This record gives sequence, structure tokens and C-alpha cells, in this order.
Amino acid sequence: MSLFIIVALPFLGAFLPGLMNSAGRSACAGVTFAVSLAAFIGLLTNLPLVLAGEVVTARVDWMPSLGLNFTLMLDGLGFFFALLILGIGLLIIAYTRNYLSRDDNMGEFFTYLLLFQGAMVGIVLSDNILLLLVFWELTSLSSFLLIGYWKHLPEGRQGARMALTVTGMGGLAMIGGMLILGQIVGSYDLSVILENRDLIQADPLYVPALILILLGCFTKSAQFPFHFWLPHAMAAPTPVSAYLHSATMVKAGIFLMARMWPVLSGTPEWFMIVTTAGLVTMVLGALIALFKHDLKALLAFSTVSHLGLITMLLGTGTAFGAMAAVFHILNHATFKAALFMSAGIIDHEAHTRDIRRLGGLRKLMPITFMIASLAALSMAGIPLLNGFLSKEMMLEEANHTVLFGLPWLVPALATFGSLLSAAYCFRLIGHVFLGPVRDDYPAKPHDPEAGLWMPPAILVVLVVVIGVAPFLAEPFVKLVTASVLGDAAEVPKAYFKIWHGLVPALFMSMIAVVGGLLMIAVFTPALRLWDTTPRPEAKAIFDTIINAVVRVSQQVILPLHNGAFTRYAAVAAVTILAAGFHAWSTGSVGTATRTLQPADPVLIAGWLMLVAATCGMVLMHRNRFLSLILIGIVGLMVSVGFVFFSAPDLAMTQFTVEVVTIILMLLALNFLPNRTPIESSVLRRVRDTGIAIAGGLATFALAYYYLLRDAVSTPISEFHLANSYKGGGGTNVVNVILVDFRGFDTYGEIIVLGIAALLIYALTETLLGGPVRARLLNRLPDQARAGDVHPMMMVVLTRVIMPVVLLVGFYIFWRGHNEPGGGFIAGLIVSIGVVMQYMASGFAWTSARLRYPYHGVIGAGVLIAGFTGIGSWFVGKPFLTSDFTYVRIPPFEKFELATAALFDLGVFLAVVGAVMLSLESFSRLARRAHVPDNEHPMDIDPSRENPLQIGAKPAKEGG
Repeated sequence: MSLFIIVALPFLGAFLPGLMNSAGRSACAGVTFAVSLAAFIGLLTNLPLVLAGEVVTARVDWMPSLGLNFTLMLDGLGFFFALLILGIGLLIIAYTRNYLSRDDNMGEFFTYLLLFQGAMVGIVLSDNILLLLVFWELTSLSSFLLIGYWKHLPEGRQGARMALTVTGMGGLAMIGGMLILGQIVGSYDLSVILENRDLIQADPLYVPALILILLGCFTKSAQFPFHFWLPHAMAAPTPVSAYLHSATMVKAGIFLMARMWPVLSGTPEWFMIVTTAGLVTMVLGALIALFKHDLKALLAFSTVSHLGLITMLLGTGTAFGAMAAVFHILNHATFKAALFMSAGIIDHEAHTRDIRRLGGLRKLMPITFMIASLAALSMAGIPLLNGFLSKEMMLEEANHTVLFGLPWLVPALATFGSLLSAAYCFRLIGHVFLGPVRDDYPAKPHDPEAGLWMPPAILVVLVVVIGVAPFLAEPFVKLVTASVLGDAAEVPKAYFKIWHGLVPALFMSMIAVVGGLLMIAVFTPALRLWDTTPRPEAKAIFDTIINAVVRVSQQVILPLHNGAFTRYAAVAAVTILAAGFHAWSTGSVGTATRTLQPADPVLIAGWLMLVAATCGMVLMHRNRFLSLILIGIVGLMVSVGFVFFSAPDLAMTQFTVEVVTIILMLLALNFLPNRTPIESSVLRRVRDTGIAIAGGLATFALAYYYLLRDAVSTPISEFHLANSYKGGGGTNVVNVILVDFRGFDTYGEIIVLGIAALLIYALTETLLGGPVRARLLNRLPDQARAGDVHPMMMVVLTRVIMPVVLLVGFYIFWRGHNEPGGGFIAGLIVSIGVVMQYMASGFAWTSARLRYPYHGVIGAGVLIAGFTGIGSWFVGKPFLTSDFTYVRIPPFEKFELATAALFDLGVFLAVVGAVMLSLESFSRLARRAHVPDNEHPMDIDPSRENPLQIGAKPAKEGG
């Protein structure tokens, strides 16, 4: 199966759980399981190639100019992590079906889960660091939704915010590091970066890039000092905890360290930072876990500890350390997911996770006891279980690692960390399952149905099988290790077996196990000492820092952002003028190469009219209606200027925009006072006048100097002129630019236009449903309305003109690719025709004949434009690449067909929909304000005695 399909399946499948929500819990879980299973099977279809040592790739150029390509790569490492993500994901889905209550929204949960799963698969299969960063941030966002799924729990909301804050900040740092690597190598493709170890490590920016990337890895994988967010994520439902802590979220940082190992490891900086952070995290996490009373909190800090163990192994920079890290990633995923699901079973049945309220569950829950005990013993490093094998390898590597010049430091701390790990595992077994049966459980514990215990049981089978027969896992682990090492080192020849003889690692392991048992024997006084010992609380420190940042931000931002637009405009204008003046004064301007042209009297007259209208608008701006008229004059004079400079497309656009906007603004002014109140002091107005004059003079000077000089380089207009026809199939260069060369800009503009119209509609809905509605209902017009609300002459004229307007719009639309016109102008022309119907016959009469909602027209336009752009992908061309051909249909002459026409159709519909939705919104406000309206044209109502009399009463029967 294609790698694109494997990555896309979870994202596409995320729509299904919500659609199946009404069909029941089993339907939601079923479609989610089917989607993950399809991706899992698709992954397995690539296994033969991976086992053969090949790298499966897939590539689509997305934004090649930015180096952002949709490039995927499946090697041993990527396959290993994708296998964990999808395989354990299937078990989590089956477990969730029976874990969540009937009050929980199953469709919502599985939607979030599939989004998260897709983001994780995208991370491990990405072959482009920019694409990897996109998926990386998607994991932060989707995990935020999963952790905060139980929105009614304050701790759930806080845990989600904390996770998003910490991992998000780390992700921002990692973006910087990745961009540095891309700049060093000259490519953002991972496969290229991984081949340039010497180039990267010799660059002076290696250390900054390393630190930034490790910040992203450490925050994601909860390494010290960023470990505190992970336990607070325990407020999430147990399936989320099991999934995030075993195979996905926290393993993302581990994966990236393993992926970047060939080019970043082997230096003193890597060794000191990664090994130290991992070692401290391992010991600190285990120490805190030992004294936690919440079962999930204990497991959370144990996850922190084991992530530190893996980080330390990767930090050593040796091939054996990397192999041990890969093996422990596999083992940790199996026993930790089983333990979290077991904790969920206990919470589900006993209604508590407090270890102090448990005990004696061995007799009441024998199946759960067996599953949890085997998984815990594996985590403790007991022989014949898989955790023992990778922990032995860790201790062996630690025994040969020298840190800070002290050969005993790493072995001692690794042994102590293993001792604490064994201790909290023994506590989990002893304090939860052993001892006498109690009679004060919150609920009567018992083993659940198979749907809850079967998923962790499958994982425990793997725990035992790998522990008893490690040679079964050896080939696969070495295959993955080879992908981690790349060309930096050879895979070690070490064999995976239970007995390695009387080696130091064995004695270190024995000390850890015996020491763990002794620690449990003295647990009560140790707990008392722990509780009385003062220590910093990471969460309190985090909250203090966040609150301080908020306070400082408020002190800085609030005085600057006080809501006064005049202040914002003044600051922006002064900054632009200062920057421009600095550039002008420190730069150089060549001598003039052109001479001034003689001024035509007509041009001077037009310029004087433009200046007069502008000055009049400034001086009389408080009169809203007059200001609007003057603005219209300025716009029309600009249109005339476009005509003079041979820009008919711009002139037509400017003219139609002026007509539409003036009408809409007139409607808006209907709800405002006639005059604007004086809000600025004299001093502020003097300041604003000075800034405006300075800005005008600066713009004039810039235009004057550059119009007298030829362009230094070849203008881009020459490219457009040379390629308009042969590249875009049109002779109207302006239209070809809009729908082809810069079609993406146009696409974004119609989206923004549609969003603006929808916001106007939403604001209108809010006004009509809020306290403003009463003000509209009680509002009296400023002056008497005209007697003929719908004049007969205007009604008849607009009915006659409407077909002509549509015909003109149709003509302007189809000629746009080769002559002045196009979808934007045609949309405005048709909008003017429809606006005239509203003005002549009223809102009620016109809206009663509306066949398609304007929301749908906007959406149809955006979709048509988008699908037109997507169509170019199917012929191997970038988004929105147009094509054209000539056809002959008898008896017509040969004519051109261009895909740009479809894109232009989308622009046309979006413009019509946006303009008309805005108009409709204002019209609905007008109706609420008692503006006379009539559902009959020309105010003729046959039910009245005098049809031409406004407000006449109906005739009486027999009268």
C-alpha cells in the first residue's frame, strides 16, 4: 500500500466516528477499528521490502520553492514506530469500547484519537523536516483534545493546557533547530540531511541547532526539567494515558533523537546534554513514582523514568547503546500499555485508583492480577520477561560509560534508578493485589468482561514470549538499529539471550532487585521521610512562571492595545516613515534617466477634482453621508486614472467595486447617526494631520524619484507578457495573472471575502437576537419616508434591465481570459443587478424568489476553485496549474477551452454570494427597524381598498 494512503487513512477516517455516533457505541468503535486496521495492514504490505533492507519512499512536490515537499520514507525505524502506533492503537480502540461510559461521546473521542494517530504516523514516516514539523504540532493539538476530553474535570482542562504549553514551546524551539539544519545542508529532506554528518558537525551552528532540537525532544518526551507535564496528563481517560505513554506522544521525542542520531550524536555536546538529562530523569522519575498513591500517577512517573533510561542510552553515542534503546522502546511499549490498561480496569471496577484504598485484589480479580503482575515484574527487570533483557543491556552500557571523568557515576546512578524502579513495581503488586481482602472498597471489585482484559493480555503474551525467547525479536531489533545507526556505525554482534554469564550487569541487576525488596520493607518510614522533606513542586513553579508572564504581558500590552484605532494607525505610520527615511538616507538613488512629461489640461482638471474631493472628505469627515459621496468621487476618479493608463480591467473592477460598496455602506449608515461625534482632542488632530502630511509627502517623493528612473532589473511584467498566452492560454495578461500565475493569491482572497460576508451575517444574527433588537424596534427614522417605497418606474426599469445585466455579466465572464473582464468583474456586475432588485421591489419580494442561499453560493465558489486547483495534481502539476486546448464543435468555429474558466467560475460565485449575503444581512436589520417593506411589487396589494395607498386597511366585506 502507498505510504500516502497509510498516512491519510486515519485523517480521512476521523470523519466516520462522528457520523456513526447515532448508530451506537459499537458502530463508532467498529469504524475506528476498521480504519486503523486498514492502515495497519497497509503498513504490513511493505514489510518484505523493509526486511530486505530497502527504503520505501513516496514523494509529491508540494511547495518546492520553500523546500516543503510531501515526502515520506519507510525504513526499519519508521516501520518499527508505525507498527507500535497502529498495533497498540488497535488494542486501545477495542479497550476503549468497553471502558468509556454511555455518557461519554464515543464519536468525539474516536475522532480525536484518529487525528492523533494520523499525526503520529505522519511524524515517523516523514522524509521532510518541514512536513515533520507540521505533523509534530498536530500531535500537540490533537493530544490537547484527548487529554482534555473530560471537559467537566478542571484537572483535565489544566493538564491539557499544561501539555500544550510545554510541548508547544518545545516545538517552536525545534522548528528553529530544524531550519538551521536545512540551511546547513541546503535541503529540508531528511534523507539528504542524514547523509551529511560531517558537514553538520563541522558547522559553527551545530551546537545551537542541537540545543533547539533537543528542547523539542525533551519537552515532548518529558525529560528533566520538563517532566512535570506528563503526570498531569493523567486526568485524561485511561485509554488516552495508555496510548500516549506507551507508543505515541512521549515516544515522539525519543523517535526524533533516534532518527537524528546518525548526524547529531558522537560529539561531546550530544553526550553531555543527552546522557545527563536522561540519567537525571531516570532517577528522579523513579524516586517520585515510588511515593505516589495514585496508581496512574505512579505509572506516569515510571514512564518518565523509563523515557530517561532510553534517552541516556541514546546519549552514550555508541552502537550498543542505540540497540539497547531500540529494544527497550519495544519492551516498554508492551508492558507499559498493559499496566495502564490494568490500572484502568481497577479504576473501572473498584471506582478508585488510590493505592491506600486497595489491596487484596488478587483473589477478587485474578485475571487482572496476572496481567498486571507480569507486566510490573517485566518493568522491574525480573528474568524470563522482556524488561529484564533490555534493562541488562542498559546496565551493561552504563558500566562502560564515563561521565564528568567519573567511571563510577553512571553505573551507580543507573543501578540506583533500577532499584527504585523495582521498588515501585513491587509496591504496585504488593499494595494493590496482595494482602487481605478489604470490606471498604468504593465498589465491589471483580474481573471485567473480556473486552477490557483481552487487549492487555495480548501485550503480556508478548512480554513473556520475548522474555523467554529473545532470539525471536533479535533480527527485527537489529534491523531497526541499523536504520538508527545509518552509516555512522555497524550493528553490534551481541546476541539476545537470557544468560550472559557472571558479568557486572548481572550483579548490578541483582542489587537493584534485592534493593527494591528492601525498600518496600522500609516503605512506611521512607514515606514519612519523603512527606516531611521540603522539595520544589514543579507544577507550582510552572503556575508561578505562567502567572508572572501573564502579568508582565498585561502591563506591556494593555497600555499599547487599548482599542484606539487612531493610536495603532499612528504608531504603524510613524514606524513605516522612520524605516523608509532610514533606508532613503543611508541608501543611494541613481541619476534620473527619464524626463517629465507635459501635463494635459484635462489631466490637471481631473487631478484637481481628486485633490478637492480628498481634502473635502478630510475637512467634512464628520458628515457621514457627505464623506461617503466624496469617497465615491475619489474612487471614480481613480477609475478614470486606470483608463488613462490603459488598464481597463482595473478600471472596470474599481468602478463596480465602488458601486457595490457605496450601496452597502449606505445601508450601514442607515443605522448610524448623521454626524460622527468629536472624539479626538485638538492636539491629537494636529498630530494626526502632521503624520498624514508626512506620509503623503513621502509617498509622493518615492513615486517621483522612481518614475524618473528605469528599473534596475528586468520587471516581472515582461515575464507575464511573454508567458501569458503560451503558459496560461490567454491574451489578457491581468486575468491570466489572477487565475494562473498568482491563482493562489486569488483563491485566498475569495476565501477571505467569503469569511467577511459570513462574519457580517453572524454579527447581524447576534444583533437581532440581543439587546440591540429592542433599539431597532423602537428606532424612529430621522425624517419622513417617501410615500412610494417602491416606485413603479424603478421597479419596471430593474425588471427590464435584469436580463441585460445577466447577459452583460455572462459576456464579461467569458471574454475575461482574452479581453478585459473575468469572473471577479462579472460577479460584481451581476451583484449590482441583484442589488437593484432589492432596492426597487424590496427585501421581502426579492428574497421570496431566492432559490439558492447565499451561504451555499459562497461555499460552491470556494469548492469549485479549490477542486479546479486540485485537479492539476492528477497530471503531476502543482496546485492551480491551468491548462487549455482548442476544440471544434460543428457548426461553430474552433474555440478555446481553459481550466482557468472553472477557477474563474468559483471566483464569480464567491463574489456574488459574498456581496449578496452582506446586503441581505443589512436588509434584515432594516426590516427590524420598521423600514417599510412590501411583499408585493410596486406597493400594489389587491386585498386593499386603495392598492396604491401605503398602510391602507383591507376592504370590508359587502362594502
